Amino acid sequence: MLFLGHIQPKGTSPMTKSEGVAVAEHWVTVAEAGYLEPGELMYVEVDDEPICLINLDGEIHALNDTCTHEEASLADGTIVGDEIECPLHGGAFYIQTGEAAAMPVVVATEKYAVRTVGDEVQVSVKS
Repeated sequence: MLFLGHIQPKGTSPMTKSEGVAVAEHWVTVAEAGYLEPGELMYVEVDDEPICLINLDGEIHALNDTCTHEEASLADGTIVGDEIECPLHGGAFYIQTGEAAAMPVVVATEKYAVRTVGDEVQVSVKS
């Protein structure tokens, strides 16, 4: 398969359109499928991006790990219902969207695409 005239690197997929602009999806393996149990969180990095992996009721989600209110790691936080609560001031984000859910958080955090390929959980950080 060709990727912009070059051989497509292993672990990547073709270009996709995001807001009318072609964006390359870059998939990186971050965990083994089944490693993260429901209700567990895990810190990972993809291309130097801090990411919080979250198993919400058996579905894996990936949010930027840094709270948008203060620099705290969401992977040190707590899952409360469908929200992740920041450990620093108790602000929260909706796990499924990254949107702000509770004060003092007012700015959404980035949500990343997640897929499972065979026994690997992969996260896409657009480049």
